Amino acid sequence: MMEYLHTMVRVTDLEASLDFYCKTFGLKEMRRVENEKGRFTLVFLAAPGDEERARDSKAPLVELTYNWDPEDYTGGRNFGHLAYRVDNIYETCQRLMDAGVTINRPPRDGYMAFIRSPDNISIELLQRGEPLAPAEPWASMPNTGVW
Repeated sequence: MMEYLHTMVRVTDLEASLDFYCKTFGLKEMRRVENEKGRFTLVFLAAPGDEERARDSKAPLVELTYNWDPEDYTGGRNFGHLAYRVDNIYETCQRLMDAGVTINRPPRDGYMAFIRSPDNISIELLQRGEPLAPAEPWASMPNTGVW
């Protein structure tokens, strides 16, 4: 048997990352580990609606790893991406844009979009169920940067 537990992302500014992942993106902090000897902090985040399953260790989590001693992490794209299913991709993208997040790959197809975290981690957003009908401003919105 194999069980998916979490994806670890190294972050350079824990507060900016928590602001993005929790306040802007909507994840929920489930637990935090401060390791004085190892000089790092781990913060485990769950998607909205997964909190109960996460408390029972039955939902995958994002683990933010913050090393207290500064390090340079280059090329966030070499990580790949996180992916989340959303109830309405247009509403989600609009909420994120209103909060100042760049939509790198708009949901022109009503199904898929990409954004990036403050540490340049790509995050894929996928529409739950069937794609939504193409709609403006998304249908004609160009890509911005890379994802």
